[in-house]
Amino acid sequence: MKIPPLLVVDDEKNMRLTLETVLRDEGYEVILADSAEAGLKRLADDEVFLVISDARLGGMSGYEFLKEVVQRHPRVPVLIITAYATPKLAVEAIKNGAVDYLAKPFEPGELIHAVSRCAERYRLLAENAALRAQAGEPYRLDHLIGEAPKIRELRQLIQTVAPTDATVLILGESGTGKELIAGALHALSRRAAHPYVRLNCAAIPETLLESELFGYERGAFTGAHRTKRGLVEEADGGTIFLDEIGDMSRPLQAKLLRFLEDGSFTRVGGTQELKVNVRLIAATNRNIVEAIQKGDFREDLFHRLNVIQFRPSPLRERGSDILLLAQFFLRHFSARLGRTITAITPAAQSALLAHSWPGNVRELRNVMERAVILETGDQIRPASLPDFEVESRLRKGPVPTRATPAGSASGSLGEALVLFERELILGALQRTGGNLSRAAQQLDLSRHALRYRMSRLNLGVDGIVDDESDSSSVSSPK
Repeated sequence: MKIPPLLVVDDEKNMRLTLETVLRDEGYEVILADSAEAGLKRLADDEVFLVISDARLGGMSGYEFLKEVVQRHPRVPVLIITAYATPKLAVEAIKNGAVDYLAKPFEPGELIHAVSRCAERYRLLAENAALRAQAGEPYRLDHLIGEAPKIRELRQLIQTVAPTDATVLILGESGTGKELIAGALHALSRRAAHPYVRLNCAAIPETLLESELFGYERGAFTGAHRTKRGLVEEADGGTIFLDEIGDMSRPLQAKLLRFLEDGSFTRVGGTQELKVNVRLIAATNRNIVEAIQKGDFREDLFHRLNVIQFRPSPLRERGSDILLLAQFFLRHFSARLGRTITAITPAAQSALLAHSWPGNVRELRNVMERAVILETGDQIRPASLPDFEVESRLRKGPVPTRATPAGSASGSLGEALVLFERELILGALQRTGGNLSRAAQQLDLSRHALRYRMSRLNLGVDGIVDDESDSSSVSSPK
């Protein structure tokens, strides 16, 4: 693993050059600074794995510098060297956060040993972070970005449910954050220190899904040359997340139902009954009621999974959260791609708000990555966004030609009317490129009446282009 350079801070030129020579001979990259102030500036600009500083410096002292580094960059270790060593000063340096303390003159071997320990520490921390990421532990509640009421309720429900061992079913369209919810439930649970195992049931052939989930015994089928533990065993003590469970075959659904009763199962080709302690979280983007009615999904399994139900809202129903998420992805991809794009123009915001987002947050993430790659200025403009022509054909939400909005049949009349009104407005804005006046004209509303309705529906009026020159032909408020 390639480690970053180390920083040497000393106001004596000969000492800086001597330390640089010794350390470069050992294969380390070295950055030099002649004062504590210059050292703090380099730390703000460059990543280092270690700081070596003299205790006595012109201007800010080495001990004051140590306190600043510990406060501003707590993960960077500091090694103090001094020609005026006393036990009291050594204790003070260690208490203030120094990783080590060397008295001049010191043997090069002493310095190299101290530096190599810090290099090894950096490697171990980096490897540990990589392993934690592979294990799916970076999920946090603040990854669920948004201020819409339903998103706030969702975060609160996660905090309430996570500490329990209740089985969870997550129902929602593709790209709405079902995996984020599952990961946050595990990360906030008492099982967080134990494995978190994920399985996409739609990504594995039906014939292999059972052996992947429950394992198999040697000789169970051609090619089974050894016994293999299933994912439920790998997750013992922790959580298993079964994504797209609606695509699981009915025979396997029956075995999963038995497993949910008491955690017992039998490997493929085996006779011995095994048992594990696993929390199960399942998710699907299918219409589960329709799947049950068609006989594709067992109703008894649905009731067993449906102890706690989460239903993340599609992005088109989250109003101004679209812009919050767009700004988040803009910062993320700008940093990752080394760009200095800082904002989204009002016209581009209008285009984002007017789109129906059939792919939800995942689609928005891809759109913002594309925009950061293509944009040549310091703000995202409409030209850097797709025209959404193909995406609009995939629209999953209700459209104005329907008498009843999709998904609202089981709700109240008021909810159905709110959804229908939202879709009418979004459709008009999409057709007019986010132009408020022309959208109002299409809807036979005044510009003021349309802005009021958008505000009431939390559709984020701030990003809409308000072209007053078109207002003369708009009819009176309804």
